[in-house]
Amino acid sequence: MGQVEMVRDVLLKPIVQAAGKDISHWFDPKIKDIRTHVDPLTGCVIPYCPNGRFVHIPPPFPNSDWANDFGRPWWKDDSYLVGILSKKTRFIKIINTLTSQEQVIEVCSEEIMTEILDRYLKFNAHAASYTWKYDGRNLDMQKTLQENNIQDDDEDFYKLSMNDDTFLQSVQLYFNDDLTES
Repeated sequence: MGQVEMVRDVLLKPIVQAAGKDISHWFDPKIKDIRTHVDPLTGCVIPYCPNGRFVHIPPPFPNSDWANDFGRPWWKDDSYLVGILSKKTRFIKIINTLTSQEQVIEVCSEEIMTEILDRYLKFNAHAASYTWKYDGRNLDMQKTLQENNIQDDDEDFYKLSMNDDTFLQSVQLYFNDDLTES
């Protein structure tokens, strides 16, 4: 094993050890970047790495061997989601009543409807121009599914030994004709 592979393995160790665990405490939620602290030995502001330095984190001291030409750090890559672990996730179906298109997405129990809408925008860039409804009722976009009385039936399906993806709660989107001329 070469030196590059050994360094890479050492830098992957904190991430592998944290696999499946909440690492949100590694990041500053306001700036969406690695937390920093003042090193007591040098007085320099350095990244906070409680489990050791990991991939894309510079060494604490100047080092000519460290290549910083890797592009975007992994925690800023939109294909990864760094956040707080959800207590429970579930799948919901979102039906666009204008186009009859359906999308199934996995949502966290803690997500409010505007957060779900933000994630749904990749399927429909105009989703904010729709009224979101469930069972004929307008949904409060500042509340969660549960707070909007959209019950999670997963436990009932489990108790009945039924496949829980046979029936998904569905939210219907009704287009608001807001294209009027003034």
